Amino acid sequence: MTRRRLGFWRRFAVVLVKPVMTVWTRRTWRGMEQLRRDGGIIIVPNHLSHADPLVSAHFVYDAGRWPQFLGKASVFRVPVVGWILHRCRQIPVERGTVDAVKSLDSLVAALAEGGAVVIYPEGTTTREPELWPMRGKTGAARLALATGAPVIPVAMWGPERIFDPRTNRLSLRPRIPVTVVAGPPVDLDRWAGSTPSKAILEEMTDAIMIRLRDQLAEIRGGTPPPLWERPARPAAARSRQDEGDVA
Repeated sequence: MTRRRLGFWRRFAVVLVKPVMTVWTRRTWRGMEQLRRDGGIIIVPNHLSHADPLVSAHFVYDAGRWPQFLGKASVFRVPVVGWILHRCRQIPVERGTVDAVKSLDSLVAALAEGGAVVIYPEGTTTREPELWPMRGKTGAARLALATGAPVIPVAMWGPERIFDPRTNRLSLRPRIPVTVVAGPPVDLDRWAGSTPSKAILEEMTDAIMIRLRDQLAEIRGGTPPPLWERPARPAAARSRQDEGDVA
């Protein structure tokens, strides 16, 4: 990823964000070689904090890849902001509707072009009280099954010190320690070529989340709990989620 190939708007984003993150955080990066592979990759981080995208983007960029995040399609329709996001090669997704399935085509295209797509399998910051991973949504598994792209687990610990979702406390002090570790691709070979049924996708997603949980335990220490279960929702809401579960 050369400076010339980034283009103006991506270079602008780097100049705007990276100096801030360099001062704001004291970084321990490990496993960057897992991202330095040819072709498209699906990067799946755990989701601790609203600061996660900044930290994971910094990590992915320092590894030599350009991170392509999924964003709510409504944000891409905001004048100027949406145009810049498109120029920075971010990916709009219609969440929670039947149109979300159509967004899969954009993700497949990004991977076919050799992109590094970042998907938070949990879909939102974890609700587990100690910030361990919870059970994920099936979007990353669906994308992996459709493309065969490797799924790279990226465990993070430290962004919650920047912004703690449990207290809504933001810290602006410099050199907050953050640790990010990328592991080898999750072994999903047993499901290759399978029909993407609900059961298959949930099995794949659990395999992804357990790898993330165990990687996080190596950073934090201690024995991780079982994947946190989301509260049950009405049947109609679950049906809409199944139709729109891309991210």
